Amino acid sequence: MRQLDPLELITWRRGLQENPQYLDVRERWEFALCRLEDSINIPLGELAERYDEIDGERPVVCICHHGIRSLHAASFLEHEGFVEVVNLAGGIDAWARLADPAVPRY
Repeated sequence: MRQLDPLELITWRRGLQENPQYLDVRERWEFALCRLEDSINIPLGELAERYDEIDGERPVVCICHHGIRSLHAASFLEHEGFVEVVNLAGGIDAWARLADPAVPRY
């Protein structure tokens, strides 16, 4: 799967025909602290039971705190046949540092 840092992600999504889905696999308490707009929260531990809530025909960007859990989620989704899966390298923390300093860090 592709791994994109925040600035690469911004460029990549500009070239898409439709907006990607943002799948945040952090725990609910983490998601409550900060998130990308329009992202959905399915904690990694629940993904195997809930991945049918994600449209497998649309691009999916997996997000977590630093990019490790989301890497596991992206690998799982690819294994399940999702067409285009991207991991946000560095996670929401890198996003806050490099793309949107208004996003709180923790």
